[in-house]
This record gives sequence, C-alpha cells and structure tokens, in this order.
Amino acid sequence: MPTTRRRAEGALAALLIACAGLPATAAMLELPAGARPTADESVAPDSHFVPVGSWRAEEGVPGPRVEGAVTRRAWRVAGPARTTLQLIAPLREQLRTHGFEIVFDCRDRSCGGFDFRFAIEVLPAPAMYVDLTRFRFLSALRVQGDGAAEHVTLLASRSEGAGYLQAVHVASGGAEPLSVTGAAEAESQPEQGGGAADASLAETLQRRGHAALRGLDFASGAAELAGQDHPALADLAAYLREDAARRVVLVGHTDAVGPLEGNIALSRERAEAVMRRLTRRHGVDPAQLSAEGAGFLAPVASNLGEDGREANRRVEVVLLARE
Repeated sequence: MPTTRRRAEGALAALLIACAGLPATAAMLELPAGARPTADESVAPDSHFVPVGSWRAEEGVPGPRVEGAVTRRAWRVAGPARTTLQLIAPLREQLRTHGFEIVFDCRDRSCGGFDFRFAIEVLPAPAMYVDLTRFRFLSALRVQGDGAAEHVTLLASRSEGAGYLQAVHVASGGAEPLSVTGAAEAESQPEQGGGAADASLAETLQRRGHAALRGLDFASGAAELAGQDHPALADLAAYLREDAARRVVLVGHTDAVGPLEGNIALSRERAEAVMRRLTRRHGVDPAQLSAEGAGFLAPVASNLGEDGREANRRVEVVLLARE
C-alpha cells in the first residue's frame, strides 16, 4: 500500500479507537436558510467510500469503503450568494457539537481538484452540482459507547446563482440516521418546460457554471467528432471570443461499456476532439481551453438502455473562475 494511503488509513483506525465510548445520541444538522431538497435516498445495507486524504498521483484518494445503512441527500440553497466555506462551516461545527471528529477537510485544489471530484461519490445532476474550482469537502466520524459507528461526508459547491450541498451518512451497529432541519419543500426543476433547457449556452454557463454541448455525435467507442456543423460549438466560440479572459474546461463523458480506464482515456480524446474543432474551425484561442475526461463516472441517464447510453456520450463545458 502506498505510504500516503497507509498513513491516512492508519490515522483513521486510531481515531476509531479514540472515539469509542462516546454517549449514544442522535445527531441533527440545521441547514442554511433557503435550502431545498433535490435528492433523498436511503439504502440498507449498502456501502460508501469515505475519503480521508487528498488525491495523489499513482495513489488516488485514500479511504475505506464502509458498510451500513446509507442515506444520501442533496440540497440547492437559494438566496444571497454564499461562499463554499459559508455553506459548509456551520455544518462542520454542528457535527463537532454532536461528538463527531473531523477526519479530513479540504477545498478544491487542496483536495486534488478534478481528480478528487471524479474519485468520490457525487449524486448526479441536477440533484448535485460541483464547480471544479469552487468546492469543499469533509469527512467525519463518531463512534458511540455501544459500538455504533457513523461516518458523514459533506460536499459543498456553488454556481453563479445558488449553492449546493450533499450529505452522505453511513450508520452501522445500530446508529440512528442523521436528522436534518430547515429544508423547505422540494422545488420543481427548472428544466421542466422553460428555464435552463431553453436558455442559451452563454446564459446557462453564466448561471450554472457548466453546460452540455448538445448535438455532438459520438458513436460508442469512437473519439472523432462526426458531422461538419455544430451550433453548440459556434455558440461557445462566440461566447469565448467576446472576452479573452474567459476560460473553460471541456469534459468528455462516455457510456458504461468497457473498463473505466479505457473510458477515461476515450472521454479525454472526445474532449480534445472538440477542442481541436473549436481552435481550427472557429478560431478560439487555445489558451482559453483545456480538456479532461471523466469516463462513465458522471452519467446523466441509465446505461441499461441505448437511449441512456447515447445521452451519456457527451462533452460538457465547465466555466472557470477568472484568475
């Protein structure tokens, strides 16, 4: 086992022993004002990967896969703009108040950026949104006197118009589920008739920080961009030429046919194919573009049918913060 991973997981084992003996009490988190649920699912038994350190080349993200009753929740937080720290800090303090030890706490680059984001579990859009340049993550642990153990992971990010929170709670040994208060009723999704789906690419990028490039044609297993004219690329090129300071990352995605390593390479090749088309045919400055690949780790539809697999073969554009 690599040294970094061994040390991180050894520290977690020591913390499990140190935390034993705490009194058994149910934990509750109070969400920020304006939080509306976008996802709420519970599965028992199930497992969840709990990161305990940053991503490192050749080691990945260290952490155990824990088993128990797993509850996954996400919220969209409307209202005044909040930083990711403002979103996650009150919840972190509440966990400490309830006897949780913070095992790992990081923000975007210190977590490992893109590689960390796509190595951890994130609920699919539109339930959860992650800006690769604006997110924070923490994992926490509590071991009660009766031997019940609880793991919590929190993820916070934001778009231009809203904040996003994700909480995953794993309870084993009879621990009670994590309770939350302060969430309003679920809001209707803006994609249903008007809103984000009908907005221009530029509007979607400004509001949500990312957008799918619609109309691109990739056959299963193929990296080359078919067709000659793609309105989405013309729109993106026009948006980038308006302001030379704008920078984006093109992120390729695949269906779930084949192994992960090969799909990550293929998805990166697709993003690079789009980048070449933007620079060579549309005159976009290469300095405004970069390309990454996520493989099949962020699907937008089920891979059990051809329609879903086709939807998952896509390239998304992610707007970066100005330097």
